[in-house]
Amino acid sequence: MTWWEAIILGLVQGLTEFLPISSSAHLRIAGELLPSGADPGAAFTAITQIGTETAVVIYFRREIWNIIKAWVGALPVGPWKNTVPRSDPDARLGWFVILGSIPIGVLGLLFEDAIDHSLRNLFITAAMLAIFGLLLGWADKTSRRTKTLDHMSTRDAVYFGLAQALALVPGVSRSGGTITAGLLMGYTREAAARYAFLLAIPAVMISGFYKLFTDVVFGEPAEGVVDVPGVLIVVATVVAFVVGYAAVAWFLRFVSTNSYAPFVVYRIVLAVAVVAMILAGIIDAVPAGETTAA
Repeated sequence: MTWWEAIILGLVQGLTEFLPISSSAHLRIAGELLPSGADPGAAFTAITQIGTETAVVIYFRREIWNIIKAWVGALPVGPWKNTVPRSDPDARLGWFVILGSIPIGVLGLLFEDAIDHSLRNLFITAAMLAIFGLLLGWADKTSRRTKTLDHMSTRDAVYFGLAQALALVPGVSRSGGTITAGLLMGYTREAAARYAFLLAIPAVMISGFYKLFTDVVFGEPAEGVVDVPGVLIVVATVVAFVVGYAAVAWFLRFVSTNSYAPFVVYRIVLAVAVVAMILAGIIDAVPAGETTAA
């Protein structure tokens, strides 16, 4: 991988992480189209997502700080115990983020090998882009869109968490899956999007640093995945951070007054384009060095 390829992949990550179009799918596709012609890999994807999630932390810093303060204050132990009512919306949101982060953590570890290999088949990616694009469009059209985050329940938090876990498959989209679940449960577009971003922080940060140490610092790149020098991963991550900060601000403004229809259309068009490029021999469905049975 060259410097400019790392910059391009960082741009792709930053532009697509917060939109409901699957950043992992775009990195997988972009990797095939670049001169190196290789899958950047699940580790590269996870690590560069640290950049975009850092942008989320900075963008929502006041909201995150309020949630942490309320959550700590509502604990029954510690120096600040019971200084905040357990019914406080921010305290409850803190517990809901923790609860919603469990499914993706458990499933990510259980199916790590499939996530790193067989699930990166571009036919699967194209199918997920189309299927979950249609689900997003249907949810956006039929949702009541009346609930805010103050209305969240434990059941809703579990559903949000399960929806986020689906994004372990490239093409689903972390934000897209979570937003779709939120819309189906009656949340407003903006509430679903804001919670999708907050819920992603623990999962993405833990996954990113886990992959950093297991695959980069102490491991070897997976078969069929380009070996990316650490400095280029840093470059891509920094670019993803800068672009991601602008993207999250734009996206929240957009969904407050617009539907998700443009993203639905884009996902379907991209899915068709991916299949067409595979059939035309422009890109490979399976990363080089792997077999379809991987």
